[in-house]
Amino acid sequence: MKKLRLFFSPLLFVAFLILHSAVMAQDNTEWPKVITANDGSIIKVYQPEPESLSGDILKFRAVVSVQNSDSQDPLFGTFWSVATISTDRDTRLVHFVYTRVPNLKLSSDSDVNRIAYLKTTLETQLPQAGITLPMDQLLTQLDNNIEKHKLAQNFDNNPPHIIYANRPSILVLVDGEPKMKKNPNWGLDAVVNTPYTIVRNTDGQFYLYGAKHWYRAPTATGPFSPANNPPANLSKIASDVDAANDAQAGYSSNAEKSDDNVYTGYSDIIVSTQPAELIQTNGQANMVPIDNTALLYAANSSNDIFLDTHTQQYYILISGRWYTSNNLNGNWQNIEANNIPNDFTKIPEGSPKDNVLASVPGTYAAKEAIIDAQIPQTAKVDRNKAATEVTYDGDPQFKPIEGTHMQYAVNTASSVVRYGNQYYTVESGVWFVAPSPNGPWSVATERPAEIDIIPPSYPVYNLKYVYIYDVTPDWVYMGYTPGYLNTFVYGPTVVYGTGYYYRPWWGNYYYPKPYTWGFNMMYNPWYGWGMGFNYSFGWFNIGFGTSIWNEWAGGWWGPRIYHPPYCWSPRNYGFYGRNVGGGGFARRPIIVNNNRFVTNNIYNYRHDVITNNRMVYNNSNVNVRNDRYNYDRANIRNNNYGNDRNIRGVHVQPNMPNNVAGENNILSDRQGNVYRNQQGKWEQRIPQRQWAPVNNNYQEIIRNLDRQQAMQQRGQTRFQNFQINRPPPVQRSAPAPSRGGGGWNNNRGERGGH
Repeated sequence: MKKLRLFFSPLLFVAFLILHSAVMAQDNTEWPKVITANDGSIIKVYQPEPESLSGDILKFRAVVSVQNSDSQDPLFGTFWSVATISTDRDTRLVHFVYTRVPNLKLSSDSDVNRIAYLKTTLETQLPQAGITLPMDQLLTQLDNNIEKHKLAQNFDNNPPHIIYANRPSILVLVDGEPKMKKNPNWGLDAVVNTPYTIVRNTDGQFYLYGAKHWYRAPTATGPFSPANNPPANLSKIASDVDAANDAQAGYSSNAEKSDDNVYTGYSDIIVSTQPAELIQTNGQANMVPIDNTALLYAANSSNDIFLDTHTQQYYILISGRWYTSNNLNGNWQNIEANNIPNDFTKIPEGSPKDNVLASVPGTYAAKEAIIDAQIPQTAKVDRNKAATEVTYDGDPQFKPIEGTHMQYAVNTASSVVRYGNQYYTVESGVWFVAPSPNGPWSVATERPAEIDIIPPSYPVYNLKYVYIYDVTPDWVYMGYTPGYLNTFVYGPTVVYGTGYYYRPWWGNYYYPKPYTWGFNMMYNPWYGWGMGFNYSFGWFNIGFGTSIWNEWAGGWWGPRIYHPPYCWSPRNYGFYGRNVGGGGFARRPIIVNNNRFVTNNIYNYRHDVITNNRMVYNNSNVNVRNDRYNYDRANIRNNNYGNDRNIRGVHVQPNMPNNVAGENNILSDRQGNVYRNQQGKWEQRIPQRQWAPVNNNYQEIIRNLDRQQAMQQRGQTRFQNFQINRPPPVQRSAPAPSRGGGGWNNNRGERGGH
């Protein structure tokens, strides 16, 4: 008798986790939601239609239907809500924490008490139901109005040193002249002011390790050439670096070895001690046309390289900014996004170069990127537990911030500002305040009054994007928008970084500052900016924010706890998640979450905050009452409609089997009128509890409804593609206690050289 042999397939298991995660998210984001009350009435809430978002306050309206137990035909209407939301940018879900329903309009019921009861039911039950709204559905429907003080201005958009290569090459950045420090584990001096592994061996030669290859040079800045037989004492360094790579969540060097399309040979090494950017092609640029445009693009490059055949001008996109030249080796000049050729707007979504649409003014992708940059990551901070420390290289040193009454600390890895007699710092998205630069630090309940006018030429500019929303005796509600992580709304598009070069601190310790250039930053509609390294894999993992001798010495991208995800292949994903091959490159999703903390929600790595990844929803045993809001509803407790017994008896469930499939085809207008789409034709709900066709004479109404429906469908498509393209879940360890300035082990940065 044959025995049944069981086996475990990691790939199948990961696929199951992704599918299960997508199904669970879909179940909780389907509409309509069904609320069943004790009196037998059934309330259906249709997909919210957002009207505005400010901080963590979302104003929306939604269609609602109410069917009494003694009636076969439901009443339809619209309610308007002001909701406090919490968000999670990892799962891209928006949760309703608290809802207020100031207005409810029913088509044929004006019973004041009945309406009051329904409003109270909605206010009470929507948050308790754990209802979620995909962030992608939110941003496709919001207008991209942005408050003036949040608009980024006066960035430095002058080009860095742009280098063109037509061979597999790697740009190695050194932050100024190389600084050396003894590595006690390796017994060699290492360059500490670079994200790469460069050591000086006992033979006096410098060795660079990357992508499992060694390179040799007479100086730390090159010229580097392949070291086919590296000294034996370097093997420990290679082992340490490879082990660190393999420990990175989402990174698998073994998987890479099986991909014939990935370049694994030696690369040309280009070292720069100033801000620079590398663009390259695999051989001479292979320019191929984009349908229905006068544009060509380089199919054998992972960079965004275009040629306008009308003018014979080249265009490149780096860190969200456009530059133009008459040749690839030429003198590149910045061109404002509004002035690029109109044919860029004609690039089809789903085509190989649709990723640039987020940087093309007027496109849906650009609009959605702007709105996405305004959606915060939220958390509530425990006032009694949250703590931080700030360490300095010597006595604290401060410099003035021009145009303000503030000063900022220069000799620390933390972001510290002085305003009046108070000192403020932000550590991992949390504001702290102290009476002296050395503390003691406590959770801040307000931000410095002038924080919004810090010029972008200062390295603490990103602090303006961390907010305090509300305060209670036990909690402070905070959040940050992507500007904290160096994603900024600049004019009609989003860009990465301010463009300014911030000089690092170098004394006994090296403290890097945020960089804009040098990492081939690529925009993704779900993860924001990620880094790409063209043909080779394994370079990024070598000490970007981490190093073998210092567990966390970040700061290259803003908060030290954070670095962007890494793209180790060209952007052949398509805006809708379609993988489009080209130029012989690997066909692989754009984002690989080898971020050691695998998150855009950096609150997850604090032990003293509550954020969505740690909340439990749809659990009837969880008390979800919120201490932010206590208000008296006694004025509507009459005729049994406002009685607490009925409210407590309400049960909420998502789109259940008894609902009609595809029922989420019902919309409202700003006046509260209710419409549905039946086989491509719009109908309006009239007071006689019937649907009547919308007269063709009302073309403006029809156009608005068509647009609303199209934006809802676009949001659904975006969220579905996010579910398909998101990386598999990873096991996270419990959050470690905060150390000074966000450090995890050695919070002093890199020790100075000799």
